[in-house]
Amino acid sequence: MNETLKTILHRRSIRRFDEKQIEEDALQKILQAGLYAPSAGGRQGVIFAVCQTKEINEQLGKIKRANSSPRMATAVSYVSREQPSIADDPSLQNAFYDAPTVITLFAPKNFLFSPEDCAIAAENMMLAADSLGIGSCYIGQGWNAFADSYGQEILKKWGIPVDHYAVMQLLLGYSRGGDPHPTPKQRKEGRILRF
Repeated sequence: MNETLKTILHRRSIRRFDEKQIEEDALQKILQAGLYAPSAGGRQGVIFAVCQTKEINEQLGKIKRANSSPRMATAVSYVSREQPSIADDPSLQNAFYDAPTVITLFAPKNFLFSPEDCAIAAENMMLAADSLGIGSCYIGQGWNAFADSYGQEILKKWGIPVDHYAVMQLLLGYSRGGDPHPTPKQRKEGRILRF
């Protein structure tokens, strides 16, 4: 099987990260994959804010957790039993799961396809990360991490344009336990319709 298809088939979301920081060379390759993602109209409007400062990531992760109160987990409906998400486990206090690298993807507020542009860039970066042995996790509703005065100060410090908003965060790091490829869930039947 070709290497790209192999990467697509075995990439998994990681929510348990080791403290070890990813190497700069790997980070640059992952960012390049994001920069080369398709974008609506070729606008390339996504800004990638890379934070590897533990204290900032912890604080923003806690702010995001405090401003995200999904309670969707039930006995039969949950995000993950193997690696619980903040939607599954109210005891988790950091929405970034202590990932050593957090990339926030910002995009223009007034552009119709900003969320899609960010999602496509994130997928490119997740596949690149997996191919380099680095775990990743896509976290939606990125604006929640900046929903207090600390978050607003960080936006100013980072120089984020006021006409942009945080669409999502991409978490990067090595999987705690060393395996970036947890056992995949069985693929559900009936999801492909052919006419």
